[in-house]
Amino acid sequence: MKMKGVLLYNISADKLKKIRVILLRLGLQGRVVTPEEFMLPVGQLAGIEGLSPAETAQEDAGEAFREEMLVMCDLPSAVFSAFLNALRQNRCTVALKAVLTQTNAGWSSARLHRELAAEHEAMRNAAKSVHSK
Repeated sequence: MKMKGVLLYNISADKLKKIRVILLRLGLQGRVVTPEEFMLPVGQLAGIEGLSPAETAQEDAGEAFREEMLVMCDLPSAVFSAFLNALRQNRCTVALKAVLTQTNAGWSSARLHRELAAEHEAMRNAAKSVHSK
């Protein structure tokens, strides 16, 4: 059964406490993902059955990352908005955020992190070029 909640990666202890309170208020689950699990399919970590770790293990074996990351799983749009608003109100900044999709459910956490980091960097560069004109 797919979780309704958030996968949590590399979140500091203080921030994790705040996020857990937010999740509790919204009736959501939170699952801390350990570096040992980074090669597993993101969908498997979210409780989707039938995803094979063999698909991701070879490409991402041993790849870890240190940046904070959140993956929101099966959140209705109102709850999604409430969660993001609560993060802002509680000053819980996490730069890398994703929504679990059919496409990324089969990816490892390491691959999702690479994709999000590249996207985040591209957006920062685009913002710099707009401000420098």
